[in-house]
Amino acid sequence: MGEKNLCGVCDSRPARRRCPALNEEICAVCCGTGREQTIDCPLDCEYLRDARRHEKLPPLDPKTLPNVEIEISERFMEEHRQLTIVLGRLLLVAAVETPGAVDLDLRDALEALVTTYKTAASGLIYESRPANSIAALATDRFTRDLQRFREDVAQRSAAHSIRDKDILGVLVFWQRTEYTRSNGRRKGRAFIESLYALLPPPPDPAGSPGGIVTTG
Repeated sequence: MGEKNLCGVCDSRPARRRCPALNEEICAVCCGTGREQTIDCPLDCEYLRDARRHEKLPPLDPKTLPNVEIEISERFMEEHRQLTIVLGRLLLVAAVETPGAVDLDLRDALEALVTTYKTAASGLIYESRPANSIAALATDRFTRDLQRFREDVAQRSAAHSIRDKDILGVLVFWQRTEYTRSNGRRKGRAFIESLYALLPPPPDPAGSPGGIVTTG
C-alpha cells in the first residue's frame, strides 16, 4: 500500500480536502480550526460556504452594541432606505477594494466614520481615522466615494441634499449590523459577505439621484 497523503498543515492527519487559500491538501481538523483564523479563506471556498450555512454566531448582548444613545427607528430606516442601500454598497466597495480587509477592519472603519459624522452633525469639523492601516484605507475609499455621491446628488437636484445627521444614522445602522453579522474570527468576513445578500441589485442609472452610485 502506498503512503497516505498527509495534511500540509499538521503533517500528521490524512489530507481530506484541497485548501484554495494554502494551495495544498489539508485535513478537516486544520481546515476547521484555521478557517478565517490563520487561513485567508476565499469567499468562494466550498468548505467556507458550507461552514457559513451551519455557523452559529457568538451571542450578542444588545446593550453592548455601539452608540446606543443614537436611536434608529423603523420610521428612520423606511425614510432613508435608499441612502442605506447606497452606503451599504459603498462599504462593500471599500471592503473588496482594500487588500486584506476583514470584518474587524470594517468595524474600525465604521467606528471612525461614525465619530466623524457625530461631530459633523453637531456642527464641528473633525475627521477621525483609524490607527489600523487597513481600516484607514477602507475609510478613505468610503469617504471619497461618499463625497462623489453627495456631489452628484447636489448637481442633479439643487433642492435635495444629504444631511450629515442622516448619514450618521445610517452608518450606525451598518455598524450595529456588523456587530450582529460578524463571526468573531480574526480573518472573518461574514459581515462583508453578507452585504452581497443584504443589498438589492443596483438601480437603473437613469433613476432617481438617491440610487446613483459611481465608484472606480
